[in-house]
Amino acid sequence: MNADIFACIVGHLGLVAGIYDALGIGEVIDQALPKNRHHKLPHSIVVKAMIINTLAFCGQRLYMYVNFFKTVPVEHLLGNGVSAEDLTDDVLGRTLDAIHKYGATKLYNAIVNYIMQRHSLGTELIHVDTTNFSVHGKYEGDAPDSTDSIKITFGHAKDGRKDLKRFVLGLVANQFGIPLFAEAFDGNKSDKKSLLEMVQKTQKSINLDGQTIWIADSAMYTAENIKELGADTLWITHAPETINEIKTLQNADIEMTPGKDPRYAFYVTELTYGGIPQRGVVVWSEEMQKRQEETFDRMIQTKTEDAKKDLNKISSVPFACIPDAENRLNKWRSEHPLHRLKNEMIRAKSAKIEKKRGRPRKGEPLETRYFIEAEVEIDNDSVLRKCKKFGRFVLVSNKMDLDGETILANYKGQQKVEHGFRFLKDKCFHVAEIYLKKEERIESLAMIMVLALLIYAFGEWLLRKKLSETGMNVPNQLKKPTQKPTTRWVFQIFMGVTHTVLIEGGKVVKTIVHLNQEQKTILKLLGPACEKYYGLQG
Repeated sequence: MNADIFACIVGHLGLVAGIYDALGIGEVIDQALPKNRHHKLPHSIVVKAMIINTLAFCGQRLYMYVNFFKTVPVEHLLGNGVSAEDLTDDVLGRTLDAIHKYGATKLYNAIVNYIMQRHSLGTELIHVDTTNFSVHGKYEGDAPDSTDSIKITFGHAKDGRKDLKRFVLGLVANQFGIPLFAEAFDGNKSDKKSLLEMVQKTQKSINLDGQTIWIADSAMYTAENIKELGADTLWITHAPETINEIKTLQNADIEMTPGKDPRYAFYVTELTYGGIPQRGVVVWSEEMQKRQEETFDRMIQTKTEDAKKDLNKISSVPFACIPDAENRLNKWRSEHPLHRLKNEMIRAKSAKIEKKRGRPRKGEPLETRYFIEAEVEIDNDSVLRKCKKFGRFVLVSNKMDLDGETILANYKGQQKVEHGFRFLKDKCFHVAEIYLKKEERIESLAMIMVLALLIYAFGEWLLRKKLSETGMNVPNQLKKPTQKPTTRWVFQIFMGVTHTVLIEGGKVVKTIVHLNQEQKTILKLLGPACEKYYGLQG
């Protein structure tokens, strides 16, 4: 009797599907976006398909979803009766339209609140940041009367692509990098405004347990924002040197106290800005000092060339009097504080008033003009004073009982949300290369992108939590035991796991092959929802 065998790589996609199910994302979407009787697939399944495709790290775009799902066990991952042919670009587009109609941020808030009712994610430290994504092509919303969505427009090009329009994505994440709030903004939205808005909207949209400290970069530190946040909202931020008080503090002759980590030193003081009392911390970082010294060595060469060029220009200019020449020299000194002049001289020269060729005739009136002569050299004293301030930056907080080391440690957690942005912009992820032709759909797709990050970050947090609680570990890339594996590494561990279907005599047998004990351990820790996709439930 002949038998037919079909095999598809399931790899880590069962983990993605399992975490999606465990978090109850589908239930929230079904309640918010009920299935239309004319459509075969509910929106929850379409969103799940998008996230699986996204976290497959294969860079498939909307019109290639059908091809992608022909290579994976789609019915196993998405449910009985679902086929690759069901996932057309029209189907995906309708779901994106439905999300926009309901409200992408509103839907994401509902999902996060549902998750937080079932899991204590932690909201002691919350990080706020923005980035932007460049997009290609013309958009339907380019019409001036289009006001119902974000505006894809030119803005600050963080990726250097000034030739492309873009949209801004704001993200709010907890101390474990789990995104709690997300919103897309116009491509030219100011960070100073968006950061404040995200803090206020997050406070209204999710339940925060206990005391929360909000952490953001220097764009949030404006007098207007500080006043708006008030004294009750606690925060930590990096203060910009463009504020005179901060610049003075950063450059002051102060005695730094070494930290427990010898790579850092601190000077703590109190200040008031925006009408709110604050604790200011001047931080010295050994690593930053090394970077700034390397940059300075290259910069001083360029500055020296610029100083010489500027001196050559003013040396060719005739001045009517000595004070005029001295004033111009003083201006040169202010423009080049790291350099000084040697062999400096203002030389007087006589010339004919009437510009005629030949030597001046006897008794012909002459006029005197004054010319600058000098040479440029580096001012070593100024350079030394500047170098002494290398490695310094200023952090501020309105939580007055925090010491300098705690403020720094909390601020460094800002890397969590920055890691999230790097994840979203990963070249094998391709979410930055967005070719949708409706701004509404891009706004919805931004929410799908953050949902994918939510599943990725939640899986990492949950596995690390379970490993810590049980005392178990998994091998890292160097085969050494760890309790802090990254999700990306766990995905690689599941590479090669295969879903097979055996059809013999009208009987269908489905099984998972190439599953080892290490993978089974991870699945047990992640729970039944993930075990199900690898045939381990029960």
